[in-house]
Amino acid sequence: MGIVNITDDSYFSASRCLGSDGRPDMDAVILRIGRLIGEGADIIDIGACSTRPGSDPVGEDEEWRRLRPVIEEMKVSFPDATLSVDTYWASVVRKVHDLWGRFIVNDISAGEDDPEMLGTVGSLGLPYAAMHKRGTPKTMQSLCDYGGDVTGEVLRYFAEFAEKAENAGVRDWILDPGFGFAKTVEQNYELLSGLDRFTAFGRKILVGISRKSMIYRKFGITPEESLPQTQVLHFAALQKGADILRVHDVAEAARTVELYRIL
Repeated sequence: MGIVNITDDSYFSASRCLGSDGRPDMDAVILRIGRLIGEGADIIDIGACSTRPGSDPVGEDEEWRRLRPVIEEMKVSFPDATLSVDTYWASVVRKVHDLWGRFIVNDISAGEDDPEMLGTVGSLGLPYAAMHKRGTPKTMQSLCDYGGDVTGEVLRYFAEFAEKAENAGVRDWILDPGFGFAKTVEQNYELLSGLDRFTAFGRKILVGISRKSMIYRKFGITPEESLPQTQVLHFAALQKGADILRVHDVAEAARTVELYRIL
């Protein structure tokens, strides 16, 4: 899953495709999507609102204003791409569906931030990536107390979510443990070590650890310097049962997947 950010404040600058005028830089967007697909991306994940720790939301109207021209251009330039849209707004889901058709909804809130989300996804029959977090990007790093068992708490969270999804008619859902969201650096590694426990749900597991603070803060480096360590953790995630890697660097991740399959 290759990342395209229609933002100006996502933590890895090379993924940003928002112009200085606040509108999508369409040349940068098309260049990046084309490169990611050429490097082996199976899914293009587009987000128009940064959710890095400390960030502020842009709102559903602004999110759609940024997304619409990108998706319109994708229909022309990349009509066969598998599209994922990173949003927690049901209204955005409906608009993307009207414009594109079937796509993957990638929701960092697992339906908690918009009470209409799960019902909307269920009624449209869309695939849905549900992620664990607490609070908002502004507050989440103050909500990291899991009583000493972060993996067990996240497992319980998804046991409850599975029932919510069933009741809302969401049949095709993907599990994302939410690395970096309301977890300390140490808790992220604990969660990764226990990732194989999530296979019990029988769902595809999405892992988003690319260039995240669990790497660069641990080693006192920048996101730009963290590519080698990212691939080490990608390999470990695959060994623990990950099905989808959400990445900034598709070529390197694709090579990691190929080596994992050989071994």
